[in-house]
Amino acid sequence: MPCGRGIAVLLAGAAIWATPAQADTLREALLSAYLDNPTLEAARAQQRAEDENVPIQKAQGRPNVSGTGQYVEYVKTSSNSFNSPSRSFGTNVDLAVPIYSGGAVKNSVRAAETRVQAGRADLRATESAIFSQVVAAYMDVLRAQALVGLNINQVEVLSVNLQATSDRFEIGELTRTDVAQSQARLALAQGDLRNAQANLIAARETYVQLVGEAPTDLQPPPPLPNLPDSVETAVDVALESNPDLIAARERADAADYDIDVAGAGRYPRLSVFTSGGYANYLGSAGSQINPVVTQAQTTASAGVQFTIPIFQGGLPAARQRQAQARAGAALEQVVATERDIISQVRAAWSSYRAALQIIESSQVAVDAADLSLEGVRAENSIGNRTVLEVLNAEQELLNARAQLVTARRNAYVAGFSLLAAMGRAEARDLGLDGGVLYDPVTNYDRVQGKWWDWSRDSDPETQSTRTVDIPAQTAEIPDDAAAEMESAPVQGD
Repeated sequence: MPCGRGIAVLLAGAAIWATPAQADTLREALLSAYLDNPTLEAARAQQRAEDENVPIQKAQGRPNVSGTGQYVEYVKTSSNSFNSPSRSFGTNVDLAVPIYSGGAVKNSVRAAETRVQAGRADLRATESAIFSQVVAAYMDVLRAQALVGLNINQVEVLSVNLQATSDRFEIGELTRTDVAQSQARLALAQGDLRNAQANLIAARETYVQLVGEAPTDLQPPPPLPNLPDSVETAVDVALESNPDLIAARERADAADYDIDVAGAGRYPRLSVFTSGGYANYLGSAGSQINPVVTQAQTTASAGVQFTIPIFQGGLPAARQRQAQARAGAALEQVVATERDIISQVRAAWSSYRAALQIIESSQVAVDAADLSLEGVRAENSIGNRTVLEVLNAEQELLNARAQLVTARRNAYVAGFSLLAAMGRAEARDLGLDGGVLYDPVTNYDRVQGKWWDWSRDSDPETQSTRTVDIPAQTAEIPDDAAAEMESAPVQGD
């Protein structure tokens, strides 16, 4: 499936990497989240921490140099020691080079490298999840705006109805019951409007939380291109590309290396060493019997050290059995993740297809309800329809239009969720390839070969921006919010 190439249309032009002043399009919203979302920034930092496990494990197989020094005052010495010094100063430098450790270091490094790969897949999954949340938040704002617009229109229509009903009551054409029905419907519509406005404010605040900017005049989203033709195709792509499944497989591979690491405790260990020392008695050595004594001396030694475990109380076997059990759990987790991915893909596919069908039926309902309302109003004007029937027709049209708006939102979110479950909704798939994409390999290459003990990084600083200075959101809407949402595209050609 050429999903990656097609989805690039969704965010075309993202190579211009200036942070937008406001997120008016879905492309800009996703770009802002990619650059400034704290959850994503934290995941990147966590991956950098995972990278360090490789040099940590490599350090176990590298030379180790240590130095010691001491100054001693001999407060009381043996009366039979005629040359004992009263003070001394000494230093010693030791070098040890591990030669063989039963494969523990080698397999620990391999396990760490494999977990780095798993961490990169986790980072991809976090990225995809953030994008899915942004798309949902974007569509929620558009839907909420449309519903507020529909409810404002309904309040205006019912206000006119109430006035007309009251006028006709004054001249005796209608009863007080007709006026009361109109008043009741207007009051309910006003309550629905307040609720819709509250939902719009909540949706906008969620958008601010994810994107880091206030939504301003959001444009209808572009069509979702190149969605799979069948659920079977979607599942096949997901089993190959879903980052959560890739991470589970990598962790299972790492657990296999852990078994060998645990078993290495049975094998001999071999290392070479050398040591050099310097001692100075600070002129305090010697006596009247033997006044000529060397006050300073150096020593040096070298050798080979080996350790052969003979019996450890069953510790190595217990550790290896424990590692085997954990490897078994990791293998089961692969199957569990695979099941979960298949379920997600099939559910998203079903939701998407259902939403498309609801869009079609809702559009038919809107057209029919609009025509029905027109007819009922005309018949009411000549006395063949009651005021209640007009009110009901107006409510049916409102409900149909609200259902259409919600179905368009649900179809778009379900379609994007399907792409995310397939592993095709990340920055690399969405056209964010202008040269500044975050590449976790860059940090890994920087640190994995470091040897120097003092090679530290600068203290971390917050990368994402706070939203405390963004004003509280309101329920104001563009004039054409409802019309734009009702006609927004969902699926590409």
